[in-house]
Parts: sequence; structure tokens; C-alpha cells
Amino acid sequence: MRLSNAAKLMHSSGEIMNYVTVDAYRVGEFPFWLHQTWTTMIQICFALIILLRTVGLATIASLVVIIITVLCNAPLAKLQHKFQSKLMVAQDDRLKAISEALVNMKVLKLYAWETHFKKVIENLRQVEEIFYSAVQLSNGYNSFLYGSSPVLVSAATFGACYFLGIPLHASNIFTFVATLRLVQSPVSDISDLIGVVIKAKVSFARIVKFLEAPELENANVRQKHNFGSTDHAILLKSANLSWEENPPRPTLRNINLEVRSGQKIAICGEVGSGKSTLMAAILVEVPSIQGTVQVYGKIAYVSQSAWIQTGTIQENILFGSPLDSQRYQQTLEKCSLLKDLVLLPYGDLTEIGERGVNLSGGQKQRIQLARALYQNADIYLLDDPFSAVDAHTASSLFNEYVMGALSGKTVFLVTHQVDFLPAFDMVLLLSEGEISHAAPYHQLLASTKVFQDLVDAHKETAGSEKVAEVTSLRRETHTRELRKTDTGKNSIVPGGDQLIKLEEREVGDTGFKPYAQYLNQNKGYLFFAMAVFSHITFAVGQVTQNFWMAANVDNPQVGTLRLIGVYLLIGVVSMLFLLFRSLSTVFMGLQSSKSLFS
Repeated sequence: MRLSNAAKLMHSSGEIMNYVTVDAYRVGEFPFWLHQTWTTMIQICFALIILLRTVGLATIASLVVIIITVLCNAPLAKLQHKFQSKLMVAQDDRLKAISEALVNMKVLKLYAWETHFKKVIENLRQVEEIFYSAVQLSNGYNSFLYGSSPVLVSAATFGACYFLGIPLHASNIFTFVATLRLVQSPVSDISDLIGVVIKAKVSFARIVKFLEAPELENANVRQKHNFGSTDHAILLKSANLSWEENPPRPTLRNINLEVRSGQKIAICGEVGSGKSTLMAAILVEVPSIQGTVQVYGKIAYVSQSAWIQTGTIQENILFGSPLDSQRYQQTLEKCSLLKDLVLLPYGDLTEIGERGVNLSGGQKQRIQLARALYQNADIYLLDDPFSAVDAHTASSLFNEYVMGALSGKTVFLVTHQVDFLPAFDMVLLLSEGEISHAAPYHQLLASTKVFQDLVDAHKETAGSEKVAEVTSLRRETHTRELRKTDTGKNSIVPGGDQLIKLEEREVGDTGFKPYAQYLNQNKGYLFFAMAVFSHITFAVGQVTQNFWMAANVDNPQVGTLRLIGVYLLIGVVSMLFLLFRSLSTVFMGLQSSKSLFS
């Protein structure tokens, strides 16, 4: 992603996860229901035409009931849209808290903060449950409203027939009832359709807001993968770099730098002087740049804190590139990984846990260096990669990796180890956001008091430790034969279990087990039984309505008013059980949701 810093603050990882898993699904679900909209309208229109031919002007009563039903739903739809929007925001907050807790679980365990964060997540869940309950109750109301509309339509139509003096007999009554039964299912689906439309609208607005978030767009930065006629690798002219837009003072100011291909540049300075910002500017990660930054060639970047994927060591090094056994073996040797792979149970096929939890800091850093080396880039940006390894390993990596494997590459190295500096073509000394000095090591040492103090401070810190001799860039690199080790020996080493196990996944029909687990939560069976009983009673009521009408429509002993009155009474009782069914279903879902989450 190329989101700006401000956009990253607005869209957390939990929110982005919600966009991908929930919002995208709801937008993708909408086209399936889209055709239900116009087909339902057509069915209702045809039904009204049939009713007009059957009961005449009494059809107006049916139309009035349909219009009233839609008008009653209009304010509820607005409320449902409001609740759905707040529900998604509450879900974002909860997912953000859960993601942060999982990522920083080691810190939570170390400081015994589990109970506190559990309460925080539970409080966020309670807020989410409030809006979730409101959304589900509105869905239940919609289901009741549109499910009972055929009963209301028939009662209103028969009442209109009575007052208008339209005779009721078997032919027109059963045509009327059959027509209502044809449109009952599509009309009942209108409640689901409204819910889908509202959810899709909310999700679509959230996705659009995310896609329209400001991105990193630096017109002053040019990146070219082919060098062309120039021998420059990096060129900065009067560059002011800042992480904020229109800051009172840029992070880096008036940066002028010209680096030719194959040069080795060391960057030194105090903490907060802007070393990492300079690296980020070359990577086009700094949102605000004044001046020009030109980069020629493919870039490989190694951060100070190792970035490791969940997978095998080999997958982390290859990073999607095809396996070249010879180059891969050379990469392992240059990064001092061969001894480590021998100790691991499966060699380079050993699986690494989340963020490399089963590796030391030095191993993670060397895997990161190996990944960059294997990509065979033109420019290497190394942000203090030797801080996580011991002095002996750092010296070995510098000789074998920086001065050996990257001998023909352009290298930027941020380092606090001044023993490496004599080997560089140029040393950049940053101070308070500016390049205070830029010259070879010996020239800086002879002419710059600040640099002398930096070197003396390092020597005092190092004490009497013996520092390994560093190979100079201009010294001829001694070639030695690479140890011929079959990659397979590093890959297949018996013994031990992999850290990551395959997830269990059932294929095919899972049976009644998931439903039983769902119903077993917090009186789920009770609500389910109530919903089933109410639904059966509602269905029996509809059958009873038709039976009463069929048995007595031509019965001279039953008057029209009594015929319609009993029909209406049975319909009202059926509607009550329909309401009871909707509420039972909603409460069953809410209680099961609470129980499963806790």
C-alpha cells in the first residue's frame, strides 16, 4: 500500500482487515440481490393487475396497504443505515484492539496486562453489541412487517369489497388468495433485500473512503530501473524532507548528494539526526519532499528491525523469486547462515513463526540480509543491520557481504560502528537534520572535531575489545573457493517437529455439529423451539384462513361480515405468532453471539 502517514492513522490494520473480509463480501453479495429488486416490483405489478380484474376497485385498498407498508419502513431504513454505520466503526475499534493485543502479546504477558486488555476488548465488544442488537431488531421488525403484509392486504381488500358491495364468491376469492400466495415469498424477501442494500451501501462508502485516502505522491522523485547514459545511482538536489505536510521545520533540510554507481556510502549521526528519513526518502516513503530526488536502478532495503514472513527460511530468502541453487548457496555463505541451518531441525525448510519468534535477533537480521542479496539489486540501503549481531559476526558480514558480495553495487550503510568507516568512499555525518560533513573517513577524522568525538566515544565504549580487521574497498578482494554444500543437506535434516502445524479442515458435509454448537449457546435451544413453534403456528393460521374461507364462502348461513371478521381475526393471531417468531430468532442470534465471543 502507498497510504500516506495521515491515511495510515485513519485506517488501522484492524479496519483494513474489516474492509477486506466484511465490506468487500457485502459489496460482492449485492449483485445477487440486485435482480430481486426489479423482479419483485414486476411481480407486484402483475398481481395488482390480476386483483383489479378480480375484485375491481377493491384493489385500491391493496395498493394503499402496500404504500403504507413502504412508508412505515422508510424511517426505520434510515435508522438501520445509521446503526449499521456505527456498528462497522465499533467493529473496526474492536478488531484494532484485538490485533494490537495479539501482535504485542509478549509485552502483555511480560507486564501482566492481560486482564486490563481483556476488559478493554470486552468494553469495545459491549459497544458493538448495542449497535448489533439495534440492527438485528430492525431486521426482525422488517421481517414481521413484510411477512404480515399479505394478511393485511387480504383483510383490507375483503373489507373494501364489503363496503363497496362487491360480491364475494369462490371464483374471485380463490383467484385473489392464489395471487397473494404467488407474491408472498418475494414480498417477504423485501426485508432481506433492504438489509442487504443498506449493508452494501455502508460498506461501499467505507471502501470508497479507503481507496480515496491520500497516497504518497512525490512528483519530485524519479525512479528508473535502467541507468541509460548516466553513471549516477542517486542524486539529491536541495531536498527538504519531512514526514508532515507543511511543517514548521523539515526533518531533513537542504540535502545535496551525488552518488555514483558502485560507491559505498556510510551514514553516521546521533539518534534522531535523520538517517532513517534519508533512507525513506530514497525509497519514496517520505510524504513531503521539496527539491529533487533521482534514483537509478533497482533498490533493496534492509531495515533496522527485521521483517520476517511466516513460512520457511527458504521462502523468506527467495521472496517469490525462482530458486537458483548456486546463487542461493552463495547467499547463505555470504550471510553466515550455513552454521545456523545445520543446527535447525529442517535446515532452510524450518518454518519460522509469526515475526520469527523461534529465531534470535541476529538470525532474523541475517535472513533479511540474505533476502536482499538474493534479489540482485543495483542499490542496497542497509539501515544499521549489524546492531543485532555480535562484533565477530558483524565483522564477518561486513567483509563477506558488504565488501565482497556487494563489491560492484551501490551501498548506503547506516552504522554506529566506526571501525568499518575507513573502507567507505564517503562518510555522511548528519546533525540536526542536515548533512554537516561529507568526506572520506581520514579527511573527516583530520578536519572535523565532531567526527573525532564520535570516533573517540566509540573507542571508549569498545574498551579493550579486539576489533577484527576490516577489508578496504580499494584493497584487492581475495577470492576463495566456495564450500560445495548441497542445498538439499541444508533443506532436509531429520528430527524435530515443525513449529507451524497444518490447520484442521473438514471437507464435505459437516453434519449437524456446527448447528448444535450454535444452538447450545446461552438458551439457544429454548429460543429455537419458540421460533419453530411460532412459525408452525403461523403456517397453520394461514392454512386455517384459507380453510375458513373455502368452507364458508358459499355458505348462506355465514354472512359476509362474519366471513371477513373471522378471516381477519385468524390473520391477526397469525401475525402475532409471526412477530413472536421474528423476536425469538433475533434473541437467539444475539445470545449465541455473546456466548460464542466470550
